[in-house]
Amino acid sequence: MKPVVILVAAALLVPFLWADTTQDEKTIRNMLDQEVASWNAGDAIGYSRPFTPDCTFTNIRGMFFKGQKAFEDRHAEIFKGEFRGTVLRQEVVSIRFVRPEVAIIETLTTVSNFPGPVPAGVHADDNGSIHTRLLQVFVKTGEDWKIATYHNVDLKAVPPK
Repeated sequence: MKPVVILVAAALLVPFLWADTTQDEKTIRNMLDQEVASWNAGDAIGYSRPFTPDCTFTNIRGMFFKGQKAFEDRHAEIFKGEFRGTVLRQEVVSIRFVRPEVAIIETLTTVSNFPGPVPAGVHADDNGSIHTRLLQVFVKTGEDWKIATYHNVDLKAVPPK
């Protein structure tokens, strides 16, 4: 292959390889903020709205669910029960675009203000809060971002800052 053809092909591919993800990252961060707001309002419908119909969800106890409706139903249940009135905080650890239309988001979460004892099977700190590491896979179709996978892991110790 002639060097000129290689240079032209490379020049045409560069914009796709280094796509500007600034607006996409802003959109994703807004979605994460909305997750927190929906959780803190006990709003299972709002909390599940950004999920794909065929999403997968693993909770802090290792229970596995498939589908946006199952995600919504599970959160409606916990928001009425052991997580009623809890407060979620979420700190972004990383946002990594593995392709322009696929982003892997890692956050550290803290859930506090339990109405009763901390749920069985999870670790609580001295203040009665639980800490998790949440991994979410976001996918973009057209201009819309949705969450395809949500995997939440209970941390046995508070992560260092």
